[in-house]
Amino acid sequence: MRLRYKLSYFLIGFAISSFAVVFILNKKNTRCSYFPNDRVLNNIRTKSFHFSKNASTVLAEEWVDTIDIKNTLQYGDVDFDRSNIKYNGGKLYTIIGKTIKNQPLEIVVENYENRAVLKEIKKK
Repeated sequence: MRLRYKLSYFLIGFAISSFAVVFILNKKNTRCSYFPNDRVLNNIRTKSFHFSKNASTVLAEEWVDTIDIKNTLQYGDVDFDRSNIKYNGGKLYTIIGKTIKNQPLEIVVENYENRAVLKEIKKK
């Protein structure tokens, strides 16, 4: 068999198996969160989420909304220089994101074993 035919059979099989793997993994709703930023945000999102009194006061203002907090927890960047600090049996994480109006936003989250608490919301 010529090299051209071998290569074409290989590529056809590779394409079919790639589609099968993607189809199976999409059905299982799996997530690939291997990077530290993704792991921290995924860990915070999967827990029950609570708001502190300070955060509730800031949320009552018009410049930020709970949708902005959810988007920051989905697409934000964890500032590891100021994060992973032990605090009252949990860890503090500083997450930088943006509001819907494209204003910079910084939130501080206390991450415990079974819950996460939004401690602060700041304009950056």
